[in-house]
Amino acid sequence: MKNSTRKLQDKPRDEGPRRRLRLVVVFTSSVSVAFYFGLYGYLQNRGIDVSVISSEGPELETARDEGASVFAVPMQREISPGRDLISLWRLWRVIRKIRPDVINVGTPKAGLLGGLAGFLARVPHRVYTLHGLRLETTHGLKRALLTYSERLACYCAHSVHCVSPSLLRLALELKLVEPGKAVLIGPGTSRGVDVAHLQPSSETCRNAIALRRDLGIPDDAPVVGFVGRFTRDKGIPELYQAFVSLKEKYRNMRLLLVGDFETGDPVPDDIRIAIEADQSVIRTGFISDVAPYYHLMDLCVLATYREGFPGVPLEAQAAGVPVITTRATGAIDSVLDQQTGVIVPVGDQNALSAAMDRLLGDSFLRKRMGEAGRAWVDSTFQREVVWAAHAEEYEQLASRETGEQLCVL
Repeated sequence: MKNSTRKLQDKPRDEGPRRRLRLVVVFTSSVSVAFYFGLYGYLQNRGIDVSVISSEGPELETARDEGASVFAVPMQREISPGRDLISLWRLWRVIRKIRPDVINVGTPKAGLLGGLAGFLARVPHRVYTLHGLRLETTHGLKRALLTYSERLACYCAHSVHCVSPSLLRLALELKLVEPGKAVLIGPGTSRGVDVAHLQPSSETCRNAIALRRDLGIPDDAPVVGFVGRFTRDKGIPELYQAFVSLKEKYRNMRLLLVGDFETGDPVPDDIRIAIEADQSVIRTGFISDVAPYYHLMDLCVLATYREGFPGVPLEAQAAGVPVITTRATGAIDSVLDQQTGVIVPVGDQNALSAAMDRLLGDSFLRKRMGEAGRAWVDSTFQREVVWAAHAEEYEQLASRETGEQLCVL
């Protein structure tokens, strides 16, 4: 690889002090567009024109409803050299047409392709947002390829936004990014929490009673909840096995799984078959607004192997529900151990079962942790606070002069 350094001389951009800052955000899948729901409209109102690029999907229309311009560019999540080159070319064309001041790329494939396209299109200020590291739970050649792609994406960026303190530490430890580039925006997370929508009220209590009845959950049944994708990395096997180990002690207990099975990183067949046959497990399928379901839970569990900064623990705590999670990257930042919930070792089903038993058997502890969690999220992760931190970072980036380092790949 040859390197040369020179200052880029782009054509003069629109003149005049009133020109709005132009921001492009790129994701691989339209599902990831939901990371920033609410933020698009906030940035538009703050004077930042937002364009969103991802593979086609309904989430793009939600971004459009918030005032963002949207562009569908097909991208494969897995490595596919031929299609990846086509995606890179299409991204470059769209970005050159928009001529943004700042580009923010996120998720592994968009981070690589969007970062390269922004580099080639000479976008003056380039951001790569690390939402998590898939390489954490991979091995061999796949891990090597993912590590290389992360390093390249970080290299092509002027700034690397890490969504949690532990993710930032890991990125530095793995030498994915230079220390001067790694940044934590505000308290972390991608979007913050809509605390008002999640907090308990007389109305949410009434709705929870009706929903509980609709789902066939007995009034006296303790409920352990999970929200998210049913995958191996989310710790579904450990959660179900811990649940089964406690069924004899808590005979009326229910496991409420809000979400559905996925083919990528699948749950082992024997665990899936057992879950589908277990009458004490309630599966809702994917739900657009999960807020009412938190109010059915006595505790929420995320036995994950890796995260960036999971939103579910924060949402559960905003609803006053204590959370059990693991020491995995990102997850460890989402709970105050022994204050708003319990943190257990990754992959330790016995420790998970013991933590669930402790909370299920102590209603006063659950209440105390739930109240502490609600106060913590309210004071630290209000979405308006997080949104303002993002807007300020974009505005500061756009005000800087940038020297470009060009590379021939």
